[in-house]
Amino acid sequence: MIPMVPKFPLAHMIDVALNWLTHNFSWLTQALSHGISAVIDVIITGLLWVPPWLLILIVAAIGWRAAGRRVGIFTALGLLFLWNLRLWQPTVETFTLVLISTLIAVAIGLPLGIAAALSKRTSRVVMPVLDFMQTMPAFVYLIPAIPFFGLGAVSASVATVIFSTPPTIRLTALGIQQVPSDLVEAADAFGSSPRQKLFKVQLPMAVPTIMAGINQTIMLALSMVVIAAMIGAGGLGGKVWQAIQRLEPGKGFESGIAIVILAMILDRVTQRIGRGSPAAGAH
Repeated sequence: MIPMVPKFPLAHMIDVALNWLTHNFSWLTQALSHGISAVIDVIITGLLWVPPWLLILIVAAIGWRAAGRRVGIFTALGLLFLWNLRLWQPTVETFTLVLISTLIAVAIGLPLGIAAALSKRTSRVVMPVLDFMQTMPAFVYLIPAIPFFGLGAVSASVATVIFSTPPTIRLTALGIQQVPSDLVEAADAFGSSPRQKLFKVQLPMAVPTIMAGINQTIMLALSMVVIAAMIGAGGLGGKVWQAIQRLEPGKGFESGIAIVILAMILDRVTQRIGRGSPAAGAH
């Protein structure tokens, strides 16, 4: 008979670690929570203060300028449709959460990606962590966020940042590593310092790949914001979750379409920016 092997107390160890961190660092997480919450509230209030038709024109003009005529027209029509569906406020809330989360993720991901590209030791440490982050189910990130930041948009933002950062790190590192070696050697031959080589050769050449990483980060942030509706994130994800709870498939489908439209607008704009100037036929 095979003897029973005692269970490894992983769950207990995680609970103890989270309790210790919550007890000792609650002052820091509360300060961060208040700060992030204030920023989110200010942005949402400011965007809702602008008349929807005017904000739609501004966003469409940005899309036209950044990605071409077709994207600009699609942006205008898509946002007008969301306004018509009476989903303007949830759309603004979701966009704000994605914007804040993406900015934080990029601010973390770019330096880490550069460090991983330039240092094999850093890469050996960072890449396994990214593998862990990308294979962990998205729902799990909501669990530790609640005791640190409570229910609401801040926890959703923190969980979204953790979930969506890996593509920026990976593709920043990949873009720098794929810069042709002859260009790097030419920069060395002209006596460029490592800083000059990075900012004048490697990063400019890696921009399309880096933008592809940022694009993926935005898409992951959008998907996570919807999941985070379960902890009170609100926005379009909150509308979907509400429709599920009330068995209202029509309203759930409406909100789902709104998320798809918002995702397509963000995807098209960031993709075109990554490829450089819009194609001539798009003007």
